Amino acid sequence: MTRRTRSDCTVGTFEKKHGLPPGTIRNHDGRDTRSDKRIGTIRKEAERQLKR
Repeated sequence: MTRRTRSDCTVGTFEKKHGLPPGTIRNHDGRDTRSDKRIGTIRKEAERQLKR
């Protein structure tokens, strides 16, 4: 079983760590997510989208 990524990890660090090209993680509207955005923030945004 794989572990969940820490919420204080940034998108740029996550992409480097997993060998993904820059710009792999995207916002809901299709634009690239900023590389300094934290994983925890992305999870909160996704949770808010599910409640709507």
